[in-house]
Amino acid sequence: MQKIAPCLWFDGKAEEAANFYVSIFRDAKVGDVMRFGEAGPGPKGSVLSVTFQLEGQEFIALNGGPQFAFTPAISLFVKCETQDEVDDLWRRLSEGGQTQRCAWLTDKYGVSWQIVPTVLGRMLADRNPARSKRVMEAMLAMDKIDIAALERAYDRP
Repeated sequence: MQKIAPCLWFDGKAEEAANFYVSIFRDAKVGDVMRFGEAGPGPKGSVLSVTFQLEGQEFIALNGGPQFAFTPAISLFVKCETQDEVDDLWRRLSEGGQTQRCAWLTDKYGVSWQIVPTVLGRMLADRNPARSKRVMEAMLAMDKIDIAALERAYDRP
């Protein structure tokens, strides 16, 4: 059992969002769906919450109402090994949402994501400050991260 799980607050779209996220990731599944009973406050039988897993991480999607909205202050950071993975996740998660600089996007439900190739961290941590600076400058000019462009900046003399 995972001791800590992020709870994502939705306004009536918890089940839809959980199914959307599960459709995008390879290792993903919907778990329990809890429905409102006689006591409410939602209509009896409507979805209160949904548990789901993405790549081994458990999440809870809650239909909490319109009181709160997502902000980029909290994002889901996805580590990608290949450009194909970056491209696929970027395309699918940003559909109906918004893309932003430096690997950030907001999906159609308002949840912020960072789609980041693992090579970026290694390049930024390079002991050669000129290399890491070139990579940082290249990354700051990108929305979706382009691994080949990062490698060109990294290897440039």
